[in-house]
Amino acid sequence: MSEDGALQSDVRPREVWAWAMYDFANSGYTTVVITAVFNAYFVGIVCAGKSWGTLAWTLALSASYALIIFSAPILGAYADTHAAKKKLLAVTTAGCVLGTALLALVGPGDLALAVALIIVSNVFFGTGENIAAAFLPELARGDAMGKVSAWGWSLGYIGGLTTLGACLAYVIWARSHGYTEAQFVPVTMVITAAVFALASAPTFLLLKERARPQQADKGVALRALSRVGETLRHAAQFKDLLRFLGCIVLYQSGVQTVIALAAVYAQEAMGFTTQDTIVLVLLVNITASVGAFLFGQWQDRLGHRKTLALTLLGWCAMVLIAYVSTTRIGFWVAANIAGLCLGSSQSAGRALVGYLTPADRHAEFFGLWGLAVKLASILGPLTYGAVTWLTHNDHRSAMLITGMFFVLGLAVLKSIDPERGRHAAVAS
Repeated sequence: MSEDGALQSDVRPREVWAWAMYDFANSGYTTVVITAVFNAYFVGIVCAGKSWGTLAWTLALSASYALIIFSAPILGAYADTHAAKKKLLAVTTAGCVLGTALLALVGPGDLALAVALIIVSNVFFGTGENIAAAFLPELARGDAMGKVSAWGWSLGYIGGLTTLGACLAYVIWARSHGYTEAQFVPVTMVITAAVFALASAPTFLLLKERARPQQADKGVALRALSRVGETLRHAAQFKDLLRFLGCIVLYQSGVQTVIALAAVYAQEAMGFTTQDTIVLVLLVNITASVGAFLFGQWQDRLGHRKTLALTLLGWCAMVLIAYVSTTRIGFWVAANIAGLCLGSSQSAGRALVGYLTPADRHAEFFGLWGLAVKLASILGPLTYGAVTWLTHNDHRSAMLITGMFFVLGLAVLKSIDPERGRHAAVAS
């Protein structure tokens, strides 16, 4: 992160590192809780492997994302008006860390407790993710947002790898001592919470709040809603941004399905154990980190739209390979393709939103980005969960239907002109 030419004139490299460390810190939550460990534990142990278990998991996630959808634009506008991104980030971090630690209390049959804690912890996580992303345009030059965004995403996957590696070490030890899944999975929640708390410290110590408070002549909520309403009333001015938000809803429906249900698919369709799944996700995190970094180097030269289109084609290939695979080798190939596409598509999407965003509405427009991702996080996994329930746990059919989201995302992406959208953002 020594390429000062990629940064705004008053930004030092260590500050960008501190910002990227938040991606490192919070990635353990998505990797361990949402992707690799607790989701399979929820379906297999908390729900005792019932046919409705996958649907129950996706319903819990959907409830949390629905809450974020309603709150994100208001909190984003509040953060812009009061220059309070860093303060809000501290609150959401504390909430997610505490909620994750409390997941250690969930045992077999504790469905209500598990659902409540997943909703609480995920709401805090998703809100914090939006706020952290809103710092990006303050740190990076417009023509280098892809590169700087990729620094965060790639470091984030290393963070997920670190947290999952610590959990794997404990799981191996626990299994060697005869502990059951119901005994060792809760401890991994405490490990995840501890890593999140410690690794996020540099963000709060070094990252500056550069925004200045703006005059607000109404109450906080009314002012926030009026700004969001103003954004929607002037939608034609930012038509490429709004089209891209629609594109995000589509392709992220597929991405979020993979994130939320990868371990469940591995366990239910491929016969993986918890330890097998952790090892798989560990290696996929390495692939994802490499993908985010490499595509970040190319994105600003190749173009945001072309970079994203390449990753969506990769996602389509991944779905087809996973669907036809009957051996672990085939599934490993699909999983690592998903890793390459995961890091690069997430980074490319965040950078393009920053590229299309007016300078005085960073937190608000990244709140809309978060809204689009969270809507996708409801649509994709809930579709998957409904298909498995209706087909009596046919996970392969659910995976194939997931691929349609990537195809539709590609179709919408063709209609977006990033340079036209950038001009509209700068001129506003």
